[in-house]
Amino acid sequence: MHLVMISCTPRAIKASNTAKILEKFKEGYESFGNTTETFYLADKKSWDQIRMSYYENSDILFALPLFVECIPGIMMEFLESLDYDRIFDIPKKKVAFLVQGGFAEASQLRCCEKYLKMLPAYLNAEHRGTLIKGDMFGVSIMQGNTREKMIAPFVEMGRLFAKEGHFDEAKVSEFAKPEYFSKGVIAISTIFSPVQKLMMQGMAKKLGCKGSLNAKPYQRYVSD
Repeated sequence: MHLVMISCTPRAIKASNTAKILEKFKEGYESFGNTTETFYLADKKSWDQIRMSYYENSDILFALPLFVECIPGIMMEFLESLDYDRIFDIPKKKVAFLVQGGFAEASQLRCCEKYLKMLPAYLNAEHRGTLIKGDMFGVSIMQGNTREKMIAPFVEMGRLFAKEGHFDEAKVSEFAKPEYFSKGVIAISTIFSPVQKLMMQGMAKKLGCKGSLNAKPYQRYVSD
């Protein structure tokens, strides 16, 4: 089976967590002799080619980062650029989604998951499930074995998707754990909050952040 994978992040490939996760998913999916091709919406010059591949193939996987419970704007822009007369004049497609985010609790991704469950109907497509996984913020920052440990589980999920042809909800929930942090984890996190803030400041600096993480640039536009 041939799978068209479309990365929906606005980030460049080199800095993209989604791109690195897709590479692992691809490794597992192709281990059964399947084939894939990967496109990146960040490269707008390739959109004509992406649209054509979407029209001509039946199995599609959209991979995206969660942006505060919303799909990326560039993904919505691409979907709105499709020829819907053509979409509804060809056989139904099978569309699945892979959503990764920085928040560790799976509950943070459920709102987006529900939206994506409805979306395929508007694309004349059958929904083949949504794989969700949080705590992925550090993928591009970590190196070596630490990064490999974070994204290696996506290889197995690629194998399962190739074998079953969809994302099983029970297996997705198991993969996405924890749904919520336990009271113990929350207590420990609170204690170590100052250390975590220092770590985040270090990460932000590496990413080129020059301002304060406590900055509220839009506060003046918010009325009481």
